[in-house]
Amino acid sequence: MQKRVLIVDDNPETVKLIGEGFATAGFSVCSANNGAECLRALASEDPDLVILDMYMPVLNGFETLRLLRESPETRNMPVIALSGSGEHRDVRSGWSAGADLYLTKPVRIGAVVAAAKWMLGMDHDGIPVPAGLVPSDL
Repeated sequence: MQKRVLIVDDNPETVKLIGEGFATAGFSVCSANNGAECLRALASEDPDLVILDMYMPVLNGFETLRLLRESPETRNMPVIALSGSGEHRDVRSGWSAGADLYLTKPVRIGAVVAAAKWMLGMDHDGIPVPAGLVPSDL
């Protein structure tokens, strides 16, 4: 069965690049431009995993992630947080909000796909899964 990924980012080029990487890897792809659209898309698109930018207008990724973790329907949804900021406080906020993995941009698309496959229990074709920053590092 084909896995579905929801890519949430306000930069259309980022959505396009990440989406192409996931589509090439055999995923079904849907997208949202901000956190509010993400919350609506979760109900209609039924994704297996979310790629979430942390800095967006309308509803940022930190708040979106907090809302995802509060809802029984999305509490266990795997989420990879992407951010242009690797600042300690931002990474800590991402983990505190409930990110399963926090990666900083720019990021290799193949590594994001490999991480998603690993998180979903799929074969990641020997591509190294990015270590990210784990909560114990904070």
